[in-house]
Amino acid sequence: MIKRLLVATSVATLCLVSGASAAEKIDMWVRSGIGESFKKVVEAYNASHENQVAATEVPFSELVQKYATAIAGGQAPDALSMDLIYTPAFAAAGQLEDLTDWAKKLPYFNSLSPSHVKLGTYQDHIYGLPLSVETSVFAWNKDLYKKAGLDPEKAPASWEEIEANAEKIRKLGDDTYGFYFSGGGCGGCMIFTFTPLVWGAGADILSADGKKATLDTPQMRKAVGFYRDMVKKDLVPAGAASDNGANFLSFTSGKIGQQSLGAFAIGTLVTEHPDINFGVTLIPSVNGGTSSFAGGDNFVITKGTKKIDAVKEFLEYIYSMDGQKIMAKYGSLPTRGDIAEKVLEGLDPRMQVGLKAIGVAKTPYTLQFNDLINSANGPWAGFTNAAIFGDDVDAAFANAQSEMQSIIDSAQ
Repeated sequence: MIKRLLVATSVATLCLVSGASAAEKIDMWVRSGIGESFKKVVEAYNASHENQVAATEVPFSELVQKYATAIAGGQAPDALSMDLIYTPAFAAAGQLEDLTDWAKKLPYFNSLSPSHVKLGTYQDHIYGLPLSVETSVFAWNKDLYKKAGLDPEKAPASWEEIEANAEKIRKLGDDTYGFYFSGGGCGGCMIFTFTPLVWGAGADILSADGKKATLDTPQMRKAVGFYRDMVKKDLVPAGAASDNGANFLSFTSGKIGQQSLGAFAIGTLVTEHPDINFGVTLIPSVNGGTSSFAGGDNFVITKGTKKIDAVKEFLEYIYSMDGQKIMAKYGSLPTRGDIAEKVLEGLDPRMQVGLKAIGVAKTPYTLQFNDLINSANGPWAGFTNAAIFGDDVDAAFANAQSEMQSIIDSAQ
């Protein structure tokens, strides 16, 4: 009898231990500055699930290199919040889990942010899915519009109109300017806010497969012309020429009449600068169309992790109505289009513009994004600075086109 009791007790104890060990602790890295939206969704998940997520912030400038080093050393986290532009390179290197079959079985798969899914796809296999969505939009200061004799409720629909409005705003004098952009070698800033002028007109800076530089087009020439004119007419503060992105949110000063920004700035303006009366609209292209840059992060899973089921459970929570509402409440746009309207109910209506931008947004697809676009010493950053502020526009186009193609060719 005692023996049977001991055996039963041992079995019960084993079951308890097995049950306790069934809970997984997911190690996940995120880039610094990811914001409250992700932190809050992690808190909510941890409070309601046995599995837990331990999120570690890594400086944005170090994340890609640190992740690559960790993979090489067998010390990589289970999952990562990765800037979507880098997903193709890590997928091509065979360092991410193939999520194709699982992803396509998600009932809402076709409603996920299309640019994120595109950047998460390599050779027809899916390696990354949207975590946070960011788009670029155009903002105008309604109070400055009114002071300049403009209709504060009328969104500009063309760059001719934007430039004309900028001239009237600049006439207010002193340190009030009609337009702003971070042009001092900030490739990331300019791909985010400037290329929509070209995309919406049907042109691009790279071919669809990323193997050919297509920088020199009539649309890009026209876009450069608009910016050069505004600089020459003193409609843009002189500091824009040297701004490496540090003053990207100059619109919050209340002294800038118009600026292309990220949708994240809507939340920043509402919560931190409630005195600024502003409107937002889609960024007009050079021919009157509209476009936007689709930014943000993809959720990727390190190849070989033993916690893949737990990681998938966490991602499905993020995609749930509760998860999406938490993310949106703290500034991230919905990643699921099918429930986006419900997710944004009760939030600032201007967030709807950021959501609308997802439908027209693009992201360049290339395995050399950093060398081509983001690097302060790369051809894109050099081009935008030289073409807009320099004396020889033709040389700026020729040099950048050649350098971009050389980088692409050397990687093939």
